[in-house]
Amino acid sequence: MCDPPAPRPIQSRMLRFLRILLAIIAVAAPHPSAAGDWLQFRGPTGQGTSDATHVPTAWSHDKNVAWRTPLPGKGWSSPVLHGDNIYLTTAEELPGDNSTTGDQANTANADKREESLRVLCLDAATGAIRWNVEAFRRPRTELKIHAKNSFASPTPLIDAGALYVHYGPNATAALDLAGKILWKNDRISYNPQHGGGGSPILSGKALIFNCDGTDDPFVIALNRTSGEELWRTPRWHMDSQRFAFATPLEITVDGKPQVVSPSSHGVASYDPQTGAELWRVVVPNKWSTIPRPVFHNGLVYTCTGYEGPAELLAIRPDGHGDVSASHVAWRSDEFVPHTPSPLIVGDQIYMVADNGVASCRDAATGHIHWRKRLAGDFSASPIAAGGNVYFPNERGQCFVVKAATRYELVAQNDLEETIYASYAPTNHALFIRAAEALYRISEAEGN
Repeated sequence: MCDPPAPRPIQSRMLRFLRILLAIIAVAAPHPSAAGDWLQFRGPTGQGTSDATHVPTAWSHDKNVAWRTPLPGKGWSSPVLHGDNIYLTTAEELPGDNSTTGDQANTANADKREESLRVLCLDAATGAIRWNVEAFRRPRTELKIHAKNSFASPTPLIDAGALYVHYGPNATAALDLAGKILWKNDRISYNPQHGGGGSPILSGKALIFNCDGTDDPFVIALNRTSGEELWRTPRWHMDSQRFAFATPLEITVDGKPQVVSPSSHGVASYDPQTGAELWRVVVPNKWSTIPRPVFHNGLVYTCTGYEGPAELLAIRPDGHGDVSASHVAWRSDEFVPHTPSPLIVGDQIYMVADNGVASCRDAATGHIHWRKRLAGDFSASPIAAGGNVYFPNERGQCFVVKAATRYELVAQNDLEETIYASYAPTNHALFIRAAEALYRISEAEGN
């Protein structure tokens, strides 16, 4: 038998074009999410609430632990869940050249160390690591972080069959859900002061994140299918302490989307298609902002940063230009977090300050219903599921509190491991990232 004739050049080009077109459609087309999926930092709405059922409320290191999987490297990205898979990022330190010996060689080798910035996929049912892919490799000397940070702290984002990962400056990528890298962008440079912290969001065709470094901070949008830059908008003038680590939130106002993006010294909102600034509220001398905003009944709630006590601002997002004097409905500096994000359940806003003072207040007026000092220091953001609020502290304890205007402790749990990442709930289970492992918590009836 003779070989079939080779396709003519024009046919080959057409076939390649069709394959690329189909790949783009597959990524860009909306795909429905299963109930219980947790697809980004702070879940489906980006605000920490879940409609999952039978989420566990009681556990310890040896009770209701379905599995515990040790994780390679170090990272504080929160786990995201899609169907039967869990995705997260990590950073593994790679040694220098060991071909020479002696003290001088050890010093030289330390300078040659690298960080392998990686993406992990785990089986949600068993905890088995399904794949482990390197997205980037960076010289360690180029990377600096805060003692509480990691080189893999921003949380991944899943949408339409694509997984988006971000590691701060010079490191943003998209993968398919089997671990194949679709694109990389290593051309966005800024000095984040303490390492990357804020996570990316999606709005239409744009992947958007904050680049609030020590100099010339800006917000940027990349094309979600190619990684190419769509727009870049500088922040307003700031005299000093420009760095921040917040995650934006997309909201809809009068039928139009806008992206609310906290920064040092205030918060601004942007048109996600063009990057044009819509409005801003300036809060001078409040820097290193971390919490993600929430949105409820026509008000944006955002926290400020250091120095001194943080403030919580309730802002009407329908203004234009500098609305600092006209659109702040109320503000408070009582028991406001510098790090954990606020949470709204019903018409109440729940928070826990870094020093452990939890509170519940009326979202419309700011009136405090209750406050309670919990044990320990707090970095992870609280979540809400099944009528309860979960407050995890840094030493592995979690206080499960009724979502109500009266304080009621449902359970107090302890994994006895350091935790900075936020929880990911799903039906009958809770996924918790600790310093060295990922846990699946499942009560007996949910196993």
